[in-house]
Amino acid sequence: MSELLVVIQIAGRRCALSAHDVKSVIELGAVTPVPRTPDFIAGIAALRSQTLTVIDCRRALGLPAAEGPTDDRAAVVASGGHAYALMVDAIEDITTAAGEPGQVPGGFGPEWSRIATGMIETMTGPALLIDLAALIAGPDGQRGEIEAAA
Repeated sequence: MSELLVVIQIAGRRCALSAHDVKSVIELGAVTPVPRTPDFIAGIAALRSQTLTVIDCRRALGLPAAEGPTDDRAAVVASGGHAYALMVDAIEDITTAAGEPGQVPGGFGPEWSRIATGMIETMTGPALLIDLAALIAGPDGQRGEIEAAA
């Protein structure tokens, strides 16, 4: 397997997203909170003429928000016809997979088991391969979409 992967960090863990799912990496500017949205939705941000739903990946896992500074960059992805900016601790690299995904080893916890499809060896070391739809769904399986007011 030689799939391109974007390696990120969430809550101190190395994770990988398929590079095909990542449309770009941006400097995340102002995030505007949206009332009555789940807490894993940090708000919305603008990218050119597009509105992005900003997902706090730690909170989408059901973990506490980061206490210290995180990367000012975000991975822009699309899923189900919606655009998202993923707030992560760090965006490390673009690399290739060095093999096929294997099973996720025990001890990661149920929040990681819910979003990880496997452990994959990359040219920069092992990483959890992330199911983008499961991550965007948030800790309770609700999708991170903000409906436009009618």
